[in-house]
Amino acid sequence: MTTGRSENFPIGAAVTIEGLEGDPKPILTELRAAEPVSWIPALEAWWVTRRDLAVEAMRDADAFTVDDPRFTTAAVLGPSMLSLEGAEHERHRSPFAPAFRPGILREQFDEFLGEQVAALIDGLGAGTGELRHGLAGPLAVNTITEFLGLEGVTAAEVLDWYQSISRAITNLTLGEPITPGDTAAVATVHERVQQTLDSATSDSLLVSIERTGLLRPEEMSSATVVLMFGAIETAEGMTANVFWHLLTTDGAWATVAADRSLLANAIDESLRFEPAASLIDRYTTRDVELGGVEIPEGELVTISLLGANHDPALFDDPHRYDLTRANARQHVTFVQGPHACLGLHLARMQTAAAVSAMLDAAPNLVLDPDTSSAPAGLIFRKPDRLSVTW
Repeated sequence: MTTGRSENFPIGAAVTIEGLEGDPKPILTELRAAEPVSWIPALEAWWVTRRDLAVEAMRDADAFTVDDPRFTTAAVLGPSMLSLEGAEHERHRSPFAPAFRPGILREQFDEFLGEQVAALIDGLGAGTGELRHGLAGPLAVNTITEFLGLEGVTAAEVLDWYQSISRAITNLTLGEPITPGDTAAVATVHERVQQTLDSATSDSLLVSIERTGLLRPEEMSSATVVLMFGAIETAEGMTANVFWHLLTTDGAWATVAADRSLLANAIDESLRFEPAASLIDRYTTRDVELGGVEIPEGELVTISLLGANHDPALFDDPHRYDLTRANARQHVTFVQGPHACLGLHLARMQTAAAVSAMLDAAPNLVLDPDTSSAPAGLIFRKPDRLSVTW
C-alpha cells in the first residue's frame, strides 16, 4: 500500500524517530516548507506540519476521526470522550463540561492551589530543589484528584500510573507491545475509581455524575482515567516547560519577576514553543485531499502541534521564545474542533499559581544546567529534571 510513497516525499522518508524525539524543530521546518503533508515511513503515518492544514484536519471530524480501533490512547485507556465522535462523544463529555467553567474553577481552586503550591515549595528544601517532580507533577496530581473527588490515593501512586500510561501509549505508537506492568497500572486505576464510586458519601464530581445515570460504570471509570491522564500530562508538562523557558531564556525570569503582567503571555508563549503533547492522531474516514496531497481512506494522519505552532506564516521568528509575542495565544496546543482540551482553564490556573509563587519565593532562581535537561520526547515533551537553586 505504501510502495512508492517515499519517492514522492523524500524529506519525510529521511525522518527518524530519534530526530523527532530530541529537537525536531529543524526537521519540522523542512517538512513544513517543502512537504507540509508528508509520508513518514518511520512511523507509517502522514504528518501535517503547516498550521492552516492542521486546523483544517482538527476541525473536520467527518473526514479525520479518532474513532478507530488503532487509536493508541483508546487502546490503552478504553473508549471515552477522547476516542469517540458525534453524539457518543458528546454523551461522554457533556457531564463533565460544566465543572470546567472558569468561574466555577476559580471559586473551587483559587485557595486550594495557593495552599498546595505553598506546601510544595516549602518541601523543596532550603535554596535548592527540583521543580518537575517536586512541584509541577505533585501539583497536577493533587489538583485533578481533588477536582474529581478520587479518594484514598497518593500523588506518588497516581504519578506511577501516569508514567505507565504514557509509556504504553508511546510504545503502541512505535509499534511496540504494552508491558504487563503498564496493563496492570491501567487496571488498578479502574479499580480505584470503582472503589471511590462504591464507598464515597460525599457530593464529589464523580459521585454526582454517577448519580445522574448518564454514564455506565465502566464508562465512568474510562472517563476518569482519561481526565486524570490528560490533566496530569497537560498541567505537569506545561508547568515544567514554562519554568524551563523562563530559566533558559536570557533575562526572562528576572523580567517576569519585575513585571507580573507578562506572566500570562509567558505561559502562552511556552505553550506555543513546546506543547507538552506535541502531536495528535486522526484516521481518514474516506479518501481526502489535504494540502494538495491525496490521502486514502483508513490512513493514520498525525497532526504536529509543535510544527503548527512554529509556522512562520503566523509567528514571526518562530524558534525564539518571546515574552512579548503579541499573538502567542494563537497556538493550537489545546487543539481545535470537537476534541479541544476540556481542562485548559484548570491547567492554566495551576501553571500560573506555581510560577507566580516561585517568583515570589525565589526572584533570583537559577537553573542548574548540569543536572537539568531540555524538553524531549516523541509525543509527550517535558524536561526530565529541573534542578534549581536560589
